[in-house]
Amino acid sequence: MSACAGQPETIPVLVDRGGNELQQRIAGGAELAIGGEALNTERLRRFYARHDFEMIWPSREEQATSLIASVTRARDHGLDPALFHADLLRRRTTLAPLDRDLLMSDAFLSYADALAHGAVLTDRRRDNETLAPEPVDVVARLDQAIGSPDPGAAIEALAPATTAYRVLRQSLPRYRAGAAAGNRVAQARLRAIEVNLERLRWLPRPLPADFAWVNVADQRLVLYRTYRPVFSTRVVVGDDAERNQSPEFRAVIEASFVNPPWVIPRDIVDAEILPRLSRDPDYLTRNNMVLHVNGEIEQAAGPEAGLGFIMFDMPNRFDVYLHDTPNRRVFARDNRRISHGCIRVENPREFAAMLMQEPIETIDQWIATGSTTRNTLPIPVPVFVTYQTAFVDTEGAVQFRPDFYNRDSAIWQLLQRRPQPAPAPAPTQVDNRPVSPGPA
Repeated sequence: MSACAGQPETIPVLVDRGGNELQQRIAGGAELAIGGEALNTERLRRFYARHDFEMIWPSREEQATSLIASVTRARDHGLDPALFHADLLRRRTTLAPLDRDLLMSDAFLSYADALAHGAVLTDRRRDNETLAPEPVDVVARLDQAIGSPDPGAAIEALAPATTAYRVLRQSLPRYRAGAAAGNRVAQARLRAIEVNLERLRWLPRPLPADFAWVNVADQRLVLYRTYRPVFSTRVVVGDDAERNQSPEFRAVIEASFVNPPWVIPRDIVDAEILPRLSRDPDYLTRNNMVLHVNGEIEQAAGPEAGLGFIMFDMPNRFDVYLHDTPNRRVFARDNRRISHGCIRVENPREFAAMLMQEPIETIDQWIATGSTTRNTLPIPVPVFVTYQTAFVDTEGAVQFRPDFYNRDSAIWQLLQRRPQPAPAPAPTQVDNRPVSPGPA
């Protein structure tokens, strides 16, 4: 264990395993792993820089105990504790002191990040799963937690505080018990709840007091004011084809277009309109359509126009909008997955009246003019287009919907440290357990 004279830099540090050695372990861009489990070196560098690259937990045993207890209860949030080194934490006393310190810090930071932003990183989601909360500096929040009376509770507070999140969490033990007894229905429901708790962690904190909420899986739109539902209506959503599925995103409804023309994108023109034209040369004339030189087709406003009498202007990168439709019969269907991704609203006049803060008679007068007008909302309204296959409805009941876009399985797998058998489809029955209603 000795070194040659004149080469002191090669002497291992055996007594003080903090300071320079710790800094060297997390310096640069090299990957760091302990016990075969990867650590986030960038986050660790920022955390230890706040502590002069000294070991943190030997002098904070009570705080560490509180945080470890919180991590090992990760299943209370539908999360696999193994994502946060729970197995190694149980054997932490067998690790070298510096390894133990780094592992504990990474576990606490990773758990905080999962509660604050979701455990499934945005770059591992589908392109159409874009919901995300505002960034939280989990390094600073862990530092604050260390100085609080209950560090574990301080980290837990990073999770959503909505009634929906609380009620879904409260339902976990019942379904977990059923799943442990080999009940397939309970297993499917448990996995659906775990996946949708994750989706709720993708939402902003807090939610705005007034907002529109579209649950694509439920094929329904709800308008909230001061966190209370004041309007609800059925909607049509994108069909099951990958290119037509309604995405998950947030936008702001800025205005309502009355008597809007419909500009049909070129991809729809190529796939659907041009083949019809080859069979029916009068198709454009009969439907008040004009083919533009850029390959798009525009349908004039009118009672048979594709967007109906009203479209809600909510700019977003998907070009997905809420709008009316001339085909009212579709809303009587259980399966309303027939659009190219946009959301058709069953009662758009009533929805417009509430957004515009005008009587419905005023909306009807605007429509009656036949003119295309853009009417700016008095107050822009946030809209969230979500995909919740397990959710709390406006009456406070936990409900389940089929995963018709087949998105749940991929998310659930990412919530487990080790690959698991593919989950069975969630059942569609309603769970009528009485609970308090909430905003999301």
